[in-house]
Amino acid sequence: MTDILVLYYSATGGVAEMAAQVARGIQSVDGMQARVRTVPAVSPETERVADEIPADGPPYASEQDLFECAGLALGSPTHFGNMASPLKHFWDHSTSTWFSGELAGKPAGVFTASSSPHGGQETTLLSMMLPLLHHGMMVLGLPYTESALMETDGGGTPYGASRVTGFDGARAFAASEKTLCRALGHRLADVTARLGNQPN
Repeated sequence: MTDILVLYYSATGGVAEMAAQVARGIQSVDGMQARVRTVPAVSPETERVADEIPADGPPYASEQDLFECAGLALGSPTHFGNMASPLKHFWDHSTSTWFSGELAGKPAGVFTASSSPHGGQETTLLSMMLPLLHHGMMVLGLPYTESALMETDGGGTPYGASRVTGFDGARAFAASEKTLCRALGHRLADVTARLGNQPN
């Protein structure tokens, strides 16, 4: 099996639900499996060090996960139109991977959630692409051949999958948003398979 890393940060669970759908899309392609990872929260003051293993959910990502993946799906909630600081912190400490060129030539895609329809989804998706481009990855979007892009009234962009959670996080995960998450995962896995990418 070939691993595609699904790496995300989720403060309230909305992006975690998206990650599960992206993983489903990845695993719909023969020979591909999703390796789901998250990152710990960060704080301006170090009150305590995060446990090495989270109390629940997937394990924390390490640079080894970057070395071992054949592709990458990256997810974050929008924070003022940008990726959340825990995810930015992870990428800020990926220099050894960058020096090695380990991610160069591997496909990647991005996904995000915001509380409102105009909450900065597209700029967040673009902000997540920047470190991927610096690492030499081939960034994939969602083509308009995905009919759900024209049907959604919440999330969904050609830059990557997105969803609207509502200010209290209670807005239901729309069927079109789920479809686009799975489509992103499937496309990422399909392109990875076509390229025959394997970790070095």
